[in-house]
Amino acid sequence: MSVWNPENVTDVAESIGIASLNRDVVEHLARDVEYRMSQVLNEALKFMRHGKRTTLTTQDVSQALRLLDVEPLYGYESIRPLRFGEASIGPGQPLFYVEDEEVDFEKLINAPLPKVPREMSFTAHWLAVEGVQPSIPQNPLTDPRSAELAAKGSSANSTLAAVSGNDNVTVKPLVKHVLSKELQLYFERICGAILDEGNDEYRSAAFASLRTDTGLHQLIPYFVQFVADKVTHNLKSIFILSQSMQLLAALLDNQSLYLAPYVPGIVPSILTCLVGKHLGNPAIDGATTHFALRDYSASLLSKIAKQYGPSSSTLKPRIARSCLKHFLDSHKPFGTHYGAVLGLTMIAGAQGVRALILPSLKTYDLHLQEGMKDDGKREQADYVVQAILRGLQTLQEDAVITATSNGHPESDALKERLVEAVGEVVGGRLYDSGRQGLINAVLEKDTTV
Repeated sequence: MSVWNPENVTDVAESIGIASLNRDVVEHLARDVEYRMSQVLNEALKFMRHGKRTTLTTQDVSQALRLLDVEPLYGYESIRPLRFGEASIGPGQPLFYVEDEEVDFEKLINAPLPKVPREMSFTAHWLAVEGVQPSIPQNPLTDPRSAELAAKGSSANSTLAAVSGNDNVTVKPLVKHVLSKELQLYFERICGAILDEGNDEYRSAAFASLRTDTGLHQLIPYFVQFVADKVTHNLKSIFILSQSMQLLAALLDNQSLYLAPYVPGIVPSILTCLVGKHLGNPAIDGATTHFALRDYSASLLSKIAKQYGPSSSTLKPRIARSCLKHFLDSHKPFGTHYGAVLGLTMIAGAQGVRALILPSLKTYDLHLQEGMKDDGKREQADYVVQAILRGLQTLQEDAVITATSNGHPESDALKERLVEAVGEVVGGRLYDSGRQGLINAVLEKDTTV
């Protein structure tokens, strides 16, 4: 006995011109219809479950029919409920049909067009910074009283402002109200003090406060941004660049501050002071004053790498890659090469010097020779040679030195060996130094292969 009513099969047969069907045929067709219906419903339920829904839709049924290689039904995609009308075709024989809504074409043609939907886009924003939720339009307002302080209109979002043509409008910082008046005053006083060139005591007090004061967590992003702005717009002022680096050093010395999230913002400013193309004004500061700034910046990078390198696997490789790129660029000035060598030495250590600097010295020697012949560049080229020698000294501590020095030729043959390995300028300096241990360390790659 089939659950599907056999009379429905008889009605369909009569509608297509088959007047009479055998009763067994009708029963068999009813059972087959029941099986096909259950198959379609099972497949439709799978689509519903995969869609994580609890309501079966006509779309699920259409997908099930398409999966079973059956032509899907058309005209039932509407989300509105269907209304069925009833008509009588005879006594006791009601006919149900779907009521079609009448549409006035004149109203349809004259109706206004719908608005064009915006393209889908994704934006990232800070949910909280150091436990403090920034008051931006994307975050819910925690305090109703702060609703008046949140930015409104198209200027509240830089992307929306650019789309609306208001990208040049000056917008106040959205999180300024998060800082207390005391912190704002402290920030202004510190920034003014470190840039006061005429009051050393005032500057020393400011740096001492940054090294020891607790509770400066909310000001860290402001100090990082302040340093980035000063470094970007004051590359001709050695004083401002030096004070900016000392500000970062003071923050790094403060044991109560957690700077790990801000290291990606700190490193670019230090790298600029390390490998910047033109730092300071030679007419005012002197031609070699910037080398002291590069030394200090290299020490800061070394400190950051030692302190935060273990927690960031990409920090040291990114810094070393940047320094190596500047060192291998012969179009950069000697000041940039000096900073790059210092950075590689302090970041990568003896292994980095042997793997990155030592193989490139032979090629770099041509650039050094040109600098040594130019009276205007000789002094700066000499600084680079000294930096290279300082890097090579790290090899002496790390290399495997034999008990005797008989492994290398003496006198002129030794000098030729050094020139062949590291170039004429650096090889000559090594030979003149007479430091056999350092020479053995540089040539160790030949004896340990």
